[in-house]
Amino acid sequence: MIVGTAGHVDHGKTALIRGLTGIATDRLKEEQARGLTIEPGYAYPAPPPGSEGAVLGFIDVPGHERFIANMLAGAAGIDAMLLVVAADDGIMPQSVEHLRILELLGVERAWVALTKCDRVDAARVQQVSAEITAWLAKTRFAGAPLFAVSNLSGAGQAALGDALWAAARAQTARLASGGFRLAVDRAFVKQGAGVVVTGTIRSGEVRQGDSVRLLPGGASARIRALRAQNREVALARRGERCALNLSGSEVERGTLARGDWVVAADSRVEGRQRLDVSLTLLPEAEPLKHWSPVHLHHLSAHVTGHVSLLEGETLAPGQTMLAQLVLTAPLHATHGDALIVRDHGASRTLAGARVLDVAPPRRGARQPARLTWLQALRAMLPGADGEVQLAALWPHLASGQSVDLVALAANLDLPAAVLDEAATQAGWVVIAADAATHHAFRVDDLAARYAAVVARLAQVHAEEPAMRGAEIDRLRRMSAPALPPALFRPLLERWKAEGEIVQHGPFIALADHRATLGEADAARWQAVRPLLAQTPFEPPRVRDIAMALGLEEGETRALLRRTALLGEVYQLRHDHFFLTPHVVQLADWVRELAVRSPAGVTAAAFRDRVGCGRKLAVAILEFFDRIGFTRRIGDGHKVIRQDMLFT
Repeated sequence: MIVGTAGHVDHGKTALIRGLTGIATDRLKEEQARGLTIEPGYAYPAPPPGSEGAVLGFIDVPGHERFIANMLAGAAGIDAMLLVVAADDGIMPQSVEHLRILELLGVERAWVALTKCDRVDAARVQQVSAEITAWLAKTRFAGAPLFAVSNLSGAGQAALGDALWAAARAQTARLASGGFRLAVDRAFVKQGAGVVVTGTIRSGEVRQGDSVRLLPGGASARIRALRAQNREVALARRGERCALNLSGSEVERGTLARGDWVVAADSRVEGRQRLDVSLTLLPEAEPLKHWSPVHLHHLSAHVTGHVSLLEGETLAPGQTMLAQLVLTAPLHATHGDALIVRDHGASRTLAGARVLDVAPPRRGARQPARLTWLQALRAMLPGADGEVQLAALWPHLASGQSVDLVALAANLDLPAAVLDEAATQAGWVVIAADAATHHAFRVDDLAARYAAVVARLAQVHAEEPAMRGAEIDRLRRMSAPALPPALFRPLLERWKAEGEIVQHGPFIALADHRATLGEADAARWQAVRPLLAQTPFEPPRVRDIAMALGLEEGETRALLRRTALLGEVYQLRHDHFFLTPHVVQLADWVRELAVRSPAGVTAAAFRDRVGCGRKLAVAILEFFDRIGFTRRIGDGHKVIRQDMLFT
């Protein structure tokens, strides 16, 4: 169990930790000289008899308002708060701010140490104790045990220590879900070991020998050795304070600093300058206006930015609203991470935020569908155990709303397979086009989408009876314009299995549709077809057909294009149409020549086989290249689609 101190400057936090552990956490010479904590200090006492196996660690944070940023770096990842209030001063500004910060960071448990009791009388101790109890009753720490102590005599420290060790013995092991992430708060070079970084493991676990990446920058490294809670270990997991000894050719001395990250080698965490969040304004803060400039603290990282409110123009004290943070520098956050928001002068804590989406759209941030999605992401924020509530997502989604599982997995820094399984268990249907395209759909939503496709096909058949169907992408634009093309094709395969729709090459049609020409077109086609058949491999052009039959050239061209939609002819080049059986024969000759010439079919060889002119032979081969039957390589054309039947 990691306990973090909280309290006003000069209330005795460091002296109390020294009394409880025998360890001095003020490691800097300046701190020792001034009697003022500047950087977070750490203490890991040996367990007393009866507490073997339990781990109790202390993080001593600065109390002075000028070092709040350092306090925030130290407070990240603590399990419980040790609130220190001096009996002579009572509750002071930093007492309040520290407590509010730890509330916003999600800390659930607390103990109170009333220090300097040897400087005041019993009545003052009783008065301040009552004030603290009344104050905490209005916070999540209501009922926190209070211990009156003296850092000079040690009075009361034993009882406080016993209570903390009892809690440490009862501490349950944390689940190590999510990808490994460690927020760096210190980086230094240790003689004989090399580069060492320390920090709190935000998620996942790490083992000695693991490969990792360093962010920002993305340099690769390996874990040479690691320590957790000041002990050498082979494995460390979420919530533990850890020191990593890094090795690797890309690890450069002096390049790592507070605010950097060490993440799993396969982590998808990236630096982001826009974050959608759930923002809660403190009750004592002034109303927060849209686009207010702020300072933001994410674990050990600190950036500035603006708050874009998504549900109004002003956030009232004590209220919560969806918002987008627009940052001046990237943060490496994932869903559920806690952020502390301070005013533009970095003098007051204003609010806390929980990250909902690390890759929000630049436009449409206030659209109803987008806000519904953010509310669903808010419903699945991690609970007290730190585990994301995946099951809470699905009931909050609007009807017709699908889920991009790959994007959601990146937002949570989880494998996409975990999201696939969760969606399936929730009764949703997972459609996977490829590794980068997994979407989940409600069963009734898929049925509605299928009905829309069938209705659009019926409309196309009624309006264009000569067409064999609707081209796939046209059908998608007509029936499901918001659906990515990569997803529409696997959905079509699923729906084709129902037997109601079929595919004819690039066309989709209802199974009972039979493309037909109108009566006038049919009569003209009966006159045109023999002319194309007379010279099968050098058929007449459109203008020649029109002159021979006394038809308008434009009318003849339109007729041939309609018959092409029926599959009767292919247009090999401008105004040059070939009957389908003749195209099949030409394709067979290409296959035959390709067997004899592995380097590819040349225009000369094809010209000789067909018995046509070179210009037409080149045009035919270019047509086959264009439709993907062959591919030109040098002077030859290689067959790449043996299964293309041209029927």
